[in-house]
Amino acid sequence: MRPTGRLHLGHYHGVLKNWLELQHEYDCFFFVADWHALTTDYEQPGNIPQATWEMVIDWLAAGINAGSATLFVQSRVPEHAELHLLLSMITPLGWLERVPTYKDQQEKLKEKDLATYGFLGYPLLQSADILMYRAGLVPVGEDQVAHVEMTREIARRFNHIYGREPDFEEQAEQAVRKMGKKNARLFSDLRRGYQEQGDQEALGVARALLETQANLTMGDRERLFGYLEGGGRVILPEPKPLLTKASKMPGLDGQKMSKSYGNTIGLRDDPAEIEKKLRTMPTDPQRVRRTDPGDPDVCPVWQFHQVYSDDARRDWVREGCRSASIGCIECKRPIIDAVLAELEPIQQQARELEHQPELVRSILNDGCDHARDVARETMAEVRHAMSLTQN
Repeated sequence: MRPTGRLHLGHYHGVLKNWLELQHEYDCFFFVADWHALTTDYEQPGNIPQATWEMVIDWLAAGINAGSATLFVQSRVPEHAELHLLLSMITPLGWLERVPTYKDQQEKLKEKDLATYGFLGYPLLQSADILMYRAGLVPVGEDQVAHVEMTREIARRFNHIYGREPDFEEQAEQAVRKMGKKNARLFSDLRRGYQEQGDQEALGVARALLETQANLTMGDRERLFGYLEGGGRVILPEPKPLLTKASKMPGLDGQKMSKSYGNTIGLRDDPAEIEKKLRTMPTDPQRVRRTDPGDPDVCPVWQFHQVYSDDARRDWVREGCRSASIGCIECKRPIIDAVLAELEPIQQQARELEHQPELVRSILNDGCDHARDVARETMAEVRHAMSLTQN
């Protein structure tokens, strides 16, 4: 996540709630993309450290658990920059220019000078972020699937260029023997089933078998992934997109909740301020007087009910609004109560974290150390594959 400072309900419902589930199902890496922030805000980098601090506090307050996931800051793992550089040597310029968001963002941010390599190359830096941790799945919305697909193409190109070792098959067969007779025979049968008959189930079983082999080094395992599929050694595995549910959290005016629209409810906003924002948010413009019937479908408050209310409450709103038997303040009251109840534990945790800066620093330091250990392993493999020597 790019460091934007304190987060709002749009971030919570659109990203953080998804992270809360994923951290217990997978080995997750959640990081502050501070270098990515420079791609559009390179003229004012001084705001990034404080924005990073505020954002991490909100992550932790919302329930992101440093014991379940790795939390780190991108710029504190310099291997990201090295892998980005090395990948830039093999990435065709046309691949970057065709990324859908490239021209899109240039149109939306016309006030900024984005004719820079940093902006053109940010999808490649994003690919380095993903490939560094050999990610199997990348949680994204539909609008970012193209970025993951480009990452797959880059990984495929890298493996094609650098994965062919002179003695690849001999080393692969040696690795198979390390699995023991029974597993080696099973792997060979599954490999034959996939390569000769295109058996996708055999491919899946063989991949799962490799993951369980404690006797294999990381290099052996990646070599056998390539051997299994009939290619060279897989140095950088191809990730797949993990589509996340689209956020239904609207802003106070019915548009997408965004700081640039000034329509947000911050996770740490004062409860009195939150109540005031919700009480004064616009409603159906045709409903001027209390006795005027309204239409929930054109009212921003109705969108909040779709997030926070059950079916019975929504039926009450629809009937009451259309018959004018309830007023707009009555309609808003359940939303005010629901938002305040949702944010109360988050705000309490945030207050505790604000008074424990050393704890937050310790969590980030530990996460950065772990991320860097993983990154060093990946870069050792990358440098070896490219026949580069480390100074």
